[in-house]
Amino acid sequence: MSFLYPRLLAEQAKPLFEEYRRLPIGELSRRVALSHDSAVYVATGGDRIAAAQLRELREGVLDLAKQAGFPDDSDRGRNAEFDLRLAALLHAEMGMVPAEAASRDVWAFLALVLLPDVAFWRYPQPPGDRVLGTDLTRHVFGRLWWRAQLVRSPDDSEPYAALEILGEAAFDQIYARRAALGGSPHLVRAILRVWKDLDLAGLHERDTLRDFLKRLLRLAPFVLFDGIEERALDEELRSVAQECVDAQRLRSSPPEAASKVPAEPRPVRAPSPVSTEQSQPNASAPPAGTHTGRFSSLEICAGAGAQALGLERAGFDPVVLIDSKADACFTIDLNRPGWDVICMDVVQFRPNLRPDVSGVDLVSGGLPRVKSLATVGRTEDTDERRVLRAAVTLACEIKPKAVLFENVPDLVAGTEFQADRAWIERELGQVGLRSTWKVLNAGDFSVPQNRKSGFLVALREPYFSRFSWPEPSGSPAPTVGQVLGPSMLADGWPGAPRWIERADRLAPALVGGSDRRGGADLGPTGSKRAWAALGVNGTSLGDSPPGPDFPVDEDPRLTVEQAALIQAFPTTWRFSGGKTSRYRQVGHAMPPPLATAVGLAIATALRG
Repeated sequence: MSFLYPRLLAEQAKPLFEEYRRLPIGELSRRVALSHDSAVYVATGGDRIAAAQLRELREGVLDLAKQAGFPDDSDRGRNAEFDLRLAALLHAEMGMVPAEAASRDVWAFLALVLLPDVAFWRYPQPPGDRVLGTDLTRHVFGRLWWRAQLVRSPDDSEPYAALEILGEAAFDQIYARRAALGGSPHLVRAILRVWKDLDLAGLHERDTLRDFLKRLLRLAPFVLFDGIEERALDEELRSVAQECVDAQRLRSSPPEAASKVPAEPRPVRAPSPVSTEQSQPNASAPPAGTHTGRFSSLEICAGAGAQALGLERAGFDPVVLIDSKADACFTIDLNRPGWDVICMDVVQFRPNLRPDVSGVDLVSGGLPRVKSLATVGRTEDTDERRVLRAAVTLACEIKPKAVLFENVPDLVAGTEFQADRAWIERELGQVGLRSTWKVLNAGDFSVPQNRKSGFLVALREPYFSRFSWPEPSGSPAPTVGQVLGPSMLADGWPGAPRWIERADRLAPALVGGSDRRGGADLGPTGSKRAWAALGVNGTSLGDSPPGPDFPVDEDPRLTVEQAALIQAFPTTWRFSGGKTSRYRQVGHAMPPPLATAVGLAIATALRG
């Protein structure tokens, strides 16, 4: 799914720029808008970005800017950190293809309509190209998106880590001034990988980089860099880079040392074959699933890690976790730095990208909520159904002992999904996996929430015959008042005791909301009404629990952290991103205790 952004054409952008460059930041904040009367869209190429998504994007950028001192303070160090984090956010969250990102008018809209206060805070009294987009390599936002586009490594646990290797001026050497090189993400990533490992002690980094790029430019007409496998390309660039380092050291060495250092790059060798053993990470490690007592898993659509956390408690250790959202990947890394997270679309993942996933005991995932076949072809269900089919295909390719997928209850019980269930069972059956379906309510497993989920469990024999669905715990789940009472009392709200008594039942199901619409609230009208009966204002989320000045007779709003408690996340679990992004991670999660219950049932079947 790609989005089309509003475009502010030059004749409208230039007068705004001249006016805004004279205004204080506070006034620019009052001029912020989600649309402009003169904005236009291209006719095809994606769906128009919704106003709610633009609002969410602004919220995310503002969060980063405030951490860097916005609106009244900034310094060089914090600006550099802001740029790095903003580059990753823009590229990960905007849903923009390169053709759209190449439009200067898109970036003019962002800098003059949606984010003028941030743009002019980051570059006070900026020249026109910083705002108007006349040179995207200098635009306050556009240059960051393109840097992230070129360095993103989707199969790395930190796909944007390479942003930190070079500063803006040095990166400009590659991208803006060496277009024959900077047009290839494959080559740019190789340059950065090699550069970060060089010993540049005592050398002028910019001069060395300039020499390195010149040497690569001499090779460019004769070498198809994009056709060289990654490892071989790194080896070749490393030799060229080392020649540059040696040449730079020679300039400051005695004349007699000249004969020891070659001045020109040698011809490029053909890539040497790489053995299968060398190409596999952790080749010396024992095969997945052979360790005693515990099992291995591949977690797809991992979100904030809730299902993986629950399965960990049941005895499953993830070899790899995959999610397409950068904030979700950062959340997992915050809480489980030892887990290997890949930030990419599961549709693009193939087992040969990570040979260590072959032989895992379990393929699991909480898949995006599909709608019935009646909606096929509509925008709102295209991506969800694409992921569902990709998940089943991936499970068939890996051939694990067990599969666990969670989705909407209707996928399990609805007649409109009968064809989907038949297809899934047929595909999995062809690789020896037998399927069983069940709807479970998290409230039956000590979660303070009336939340039903549909589950598919598929296992090989003899494991399938041993499998039984988990039974309800038999103990009543805690009420909303019991779970959230301590946080409502924490800041001295005098209405907390009465509120706790009122919130005397399970919560309605938290609704994460679609990425294409909506913001940080507790769901549609029916959900908000159910929350209101518990004394919660569901129209939006709060930033902190109610304090001593909060009215006794007013319904408080939940914070993201309180919503996480309703999902039974551990109190120590931290979430990355802006408020809307963090809430969506919470709302889309499977409560860990429910994942544990199903995981224990699978583990019991596998152990026999």
